[in-house]
Formats: sequence, C-alpha cells, structure tokens
Amino acid sequence: MSTATVSVITIVYNDAKHIARTIQSVLGQDYPHLEYIIVDGASTDGTSETVAKYADRIHTVIREPDRGIYDAMNKGQRAATGEYVIFINSGDELEAPSTLSSIFKNEKDLADIYYGETLFINEKGETLGTRSDLSTRKLPATLKAENMLDGMVVCHQSIMVRRSIAPAYDLRYSCSADIDWVVKSLKKAKTIRNTGGVIAKYLTGGYSAVNRRQAWKERFLIYGKEFGWGITLLYHVKIAVKYLAYLVAGKKNL
Repeated sequence: MSTATVSVITIVYNDAKHIARTIQSVLGQDYPHLEYIIVDGASTDGTSETVAKYADRIHTVIREPDRGIYDAMNKGQRAATGEYVIFINSGDELEAPSTLSSIFKNEKDLADIYYGETLFINEKGETLGTRSDLSTRKLPATLKAENMLDGMVVCHQSIMVRRSIAPAYDLRYSCSADIDWVVKSLKKAKTIRNTGGVIAKYLTGGYSAVNRRQAWKERFLIYGKEFGWGITLLYHVKIAVKYLAYLVAGKKNL
C-alpha cells in the first residue's frame, strides 16, 4: 500500500446539524496516512463545540471569519501538508471506512489525480442514488479537462488532486470557483486515474445548486477563458438542451 499522505479538508459554517456525520466519516477511515483539517468560519450555532469534541484527532482547526466558502477552502489548502488534497465539506461524507485505503492499496506509480463516482444523499443521510443516474452529468470512464465542457462531470467531493498541482480558488467567482479549480487541475495533471468506485456522498442542495443562474454565468466565463469562446458557446447550448429535455421528461436535475 502507498504511504502517500492525504489531506482531507472540511469547510463549515453554522452547520451543527451535519458536521458530526462528516467528521466521523473522515476519522473513521482505515487509511493511516491521513491529515484532517477543518476550517470553521467562526460558527455561532454549536458547530464549533461539536468540532472541539474531536479536537485531539483533528490535525488542524482554523476558526475565524472568512470571505466565503472559497476563501475558506484556500485557507484549508494552504494549511495542508499532504501529497494529495480532497475536500469533504460539512454535510458530505467519504463513502466508506475503506474509501482511501482502497484507492491506494495496489498503487505503485501514483497518479496526479484520482476521481470516482458520487452518491447523492438527503438531509437524513439516506442514499438517493449515484450522481450519474440522478443528473445530466455522467462520470466519464476516462477524464480530461475537455470533458468539463459538458458541465461539472465529476463531483468536487470525489476528486483528489496532488497538492503540488492544485491551484488556489479564484475568489472572483462566488459560485463556480470549484469548477475553475478542477479544470486547471486537470490541465496540469499528467496522469488521471478512475478509481472505479464511489468516493464521496454528497448532500444535495449545495451553494452553487441554490444559486444556479449565477453559477451558469461564471461557468461560461471560466470555460471561455480556458477553452475558447466559440466552443464554450456551442457546449452551453448543448447543456441547455440536455437540461430542458431532462425537465420535460419529468426528472429533477440534482
């Protein structure tokens, strides 16, 4: 088994309802080479007290106000010392205790990026199905930056990136800096490996889902800069048609 250290980063603000479940999924990993970092934006609802209960098992806790989720994610990434970083934010979970160990069990030549499927869960933690089955965004068997023209085809919680190639989150984007982060990481990566399994459970209704219109605007700007404006316009028309067809079929794109 590889001895590569993974920095798992959790961002939280006033989410006392879900934070314990997220922490337990990380601390329950049977992979020994794990660094856990929590960035709490100075919560006032009991979140900080819950985090404190696990303080002796968390490597770094940053508790201070921030300028939003991506500012907090930058703080977590700057604090990380592991070879890889992965973000499992409050409400989300690593899929099973063996999630990380199963990725590295037979690895000799380490990839720059590992990615996998995502399970959608509801407020009770109940599984709704895979992201590929419940949305228009299907996980590619092989992933490259150009796949992102079809939308966020890999869930941010289910992609683990070598820290040396991971960019800072661009704070000019309020909803889609994670897309920018993934695209830039994929462009830098020399080796990208599909784990063939589920990496994370994602609590539906995240910030960018709630602010969908702004997220689309930002995504258009990101793709235009990274891939060119002509192809970006073409793919956004394609995405819109696919999305409308999904709605007409009576499906909810989570």
